[in-house]
Amino acid sequence: MPTGDDRTPTGTEKAGGDAAGRSAGAAVAVVDGKGTVVGWTQAAQRLTGFTAQEVVGHDAIEVLVAAEEVERAPAHARQCRVQGGWSGLAGLRHRDGARLEVNLRVSPLSGACGERQWLVCATRTTALFTSPVNGADMEALLTSAPIGIAVRDPQLRCTWVNDALALQDGIPREQRLGRRLTEVLPGDEAERAEAVMRRVFADGVPTVDHQYRLSLPANPHRQQSFSASFFRLDDAEGHPVGVCAMILDVTDRERARERLAVLSEASTRIGSTLDVMRTGQELADLAVPRLADYVTVDLAEAVPQGEESPVRLGAAGGHVPAFRRAGMASIHDGAPESIWSHGEHVLVRAGSPFTAVVNSGRPHLEPFLDTSPGTWLGQDPIRAERVRRYGMHSLMIVPIHARGAVLGVAVFVRSADPAPFEADDLLFAQELVTRAALALDNARRYVRERAAALALQRDLLPRRLTGGAAVDVASRYLPADREDGVGGDWFDVIPLSAARVALVVGDVVGHGINAAASMGRLRTAVHTLANMDLPPDELLARLDDTITHLAEEDLDAPALTGAVLGATCLYAVYDPVSRCCTMATAGHPPPVIVPPHGDVTFPDLPTGLPLGVGMASFEAVELELPEGCVLAFYTDGLVEARDVDIDAGMHRLGAAVAQPGRSLDDLCSAVVAALPARAPSDDATLLLARTRALSPSQVATWELDCDPAVVARARALTVGRLADWGLEHLAPTTELIVSELVTNAIRYGTGPVVLRLIRHRVLVCEVCDTGESTPRLRHARTTDEGGRGLFLVAQLSHRRGTRHTANGKVVWAEQELTPTA
Repeated sequence: MPTGDDRTPTGTEKAGGDAAGRSAGAAVAVVDGKGTVVGWTQAAQRLTGFTAQEVVGHDAIEVLVAAEEVERAPAHARQCRVQGGWSGLAGLRHRDGARLEVNLRVSPLSGACGERQWLVCATRTTALFTSPVNGADMEALLTSAPIGIAVRDPQLRCTWVNDALALQDGIPREQRLGRRLTEVLPGDEAERAEAVMRRVFADGVPTVDHQYRLSLPANPHRQQSFSASFFRLDDAEGHPVGVCAMILDVTDRERARERLAVLSEASTRIGSTLDVMRTGQELADLAVPRLADYVTVDLAEAVPQGEESPVRLGAAGGHVPAFRRAGMASIHDGAPESIWSHGEHVLVRAGSPFTAVVNSGRPHLEPFLDTSPGTWLGQDPIRAERVRRYGMHSLMIVPIHARGAVLGVAVFVRSADPAPFEADDLLFAQELVTRAALALDNARRYVRERAAALALQRDLLPRRLTGGAAVDVASRYLPADREDGVGGDWFDVIPLSAARVALVVGDVVGHGINAAASMGRLRTAVHTLANMDLPPDELLARLDDTITHLAEEDLDAPALTGAVLGATCLYAVYDPVSRCCTMATAGHPPPVIVPPHGDVTFPDLPTGLPLGVGMASFEAVELELPEGCVLAFYTDGLVEARDVDIDAGMHRLGAAVAQPGRSLDDLCSAVVAALPARAPSDDATLLLARTRALSPSQVATWELDCDPAVVARARALTVGRLADWGLEHLAPTTELIVSELVTNAIRYGTGPVVLRLIRHRVLVCEVCDTGESTPRLRHARTTDEGGRGLFLVAQLSHRRGTRHTANGKVVWAEQELTPTA
């Protein structure tokens, strides 16, 4: 063989072909019959470090064999000549003096002139066996392995097994030797494992991490998980002689993986809603049957109401709160094991483990339940009877706590699963309950905050609308936030003097609790300004100033300020005596007006800028409306959408309202039914008002001279009209009120004096003059001769006030129409 070439020497290529074929990729050398190296390959040089010049022509034993094996080498050489070859583990010397552990194979070659030569192949490996599969060399190698190892013959009968495998599955060596796996552990999993071994034996391709589960004879009630790797065993000639199986018990690993998957699932399944009771049921559903056969979740009664739990974690004193069943699940339909149904009050006996768990905050594990007398179950006959009937034998009680407070307890029970709970089961249950506790606490806080938000909205929006003698009213409020139900839209119906009524609708940007709070501030401001009887345009101007001042005060609260700025409002005043409606708008869409037998109209109102923008100017428009006319006030969320033009929404609203003969409530429902089916993107408010008119017989008006002598005439006219109305019982107080108001108008006012009486649900006395000064109520001193007039009027009337008109002012007082005694 030429030096440095990986090919077989020229004179020997025809011999040892099979051996040469098996030597592909190995370090190869050729040795003559005297043991002299005559051929050397590059692979041999890479393995040993010796070049061809340093080896060829030298004795192979002297150059290549490790020092500690030199004495045994001649014996192996003689054995090789007798047997016609040799293979096994050997030690070679590296050029730097290090020892190389190699698998050495020596095969005969026919050299030139019939001279015997030898093909030597070396690979660095210790994985192949040189003895039969049950030989002593393999025994020494595998006995001390820390994993289970079994060797099987071509018929898959066990021929050798180490002690580690017996420790894993508890099957003695004697029971396994000579038998197939299916004979020792019958079942589908064993048959599948044997099918894998047959395939490995047939094609020689190893199989790694074949997983299977078996119920072992030592513990038939619990399956164990195993991971097996199979590879084929070949003899020195490369013929398959068996299969080796290396087996690991991965029960703990698989259980940890399964429980990690359950915890991951818990993150999505528990707390899917912000309902406390539903969350408790989700915990129970997830734990059955993954962890237990029967699970209950009981919460402190304060928790579903969103209140704080009365018991702090680790508190002393033995106090146990009242519990309510929030969730239960069982492997049996209907959970017949449960004494209490979902939502019912749960009795907790003093001295039971439940008391200790609640007060200590530590879980309780009872691997084996005992119902004998003297135990806690023996003192609770109802529970003990259920335990015996359904075969409950193991129990865990885990506290549900969050933020230092005990929210409840979760109980886990096994009945069909004969294995008792262990410490790792308790740790898993605690982790599961901890995740559920966070969801429960979030749901509890949501319930509390939602209750607070709804209470805020109830307090901010009018609870009862009444239009008095002026209008009939009905309303609807549709928040975009259906969960919280709170938004920034508002509406109002405010009674004014002289049977008039103010109709208000507004919209604060955004929705949620901040918008609701801003809306409340605006509504309060509108009420205050409305009580001053200001005209609509002046009221909006004052409201705009108020919002600007609030914004300046709220510079440190940008969220609230942003909600107030940009609010819109429409303010209208309807007078049932004149049937005149005066309205002004601050960036709000106009109302829909539907006469009793007319077409839908939208009044042309000067739009004005939204409130809080600044530099705003508002104009009022006066309309005369027939009796029975329907006015629809709304916010843009009712008519506006991303993909629908606002004009189309307004016409849709007008068509829904234009249905003569239907009640206002029916019209509100029709408007809501006509809305698109998709969820609204903005809050929507609707206020419907149907106008009324007072008949001339309900109003009496007299123009009086500006002369003190007319006071007596005014009293006489008043008494006469009260007699016509059947209100003689109000004559004494009304005479005094009229006398004082007319006297003040003559004394402090100018021009003619007009006295007007209006009878509707109350009796209204009005005195109008052209003066600009506003009368002021004051308390006269005992030495003063006057100054008590308005004080007496205030004492005798239900309400009183002053409003300014374009021509002067009106001082008025109202009395309730109480029956005669």
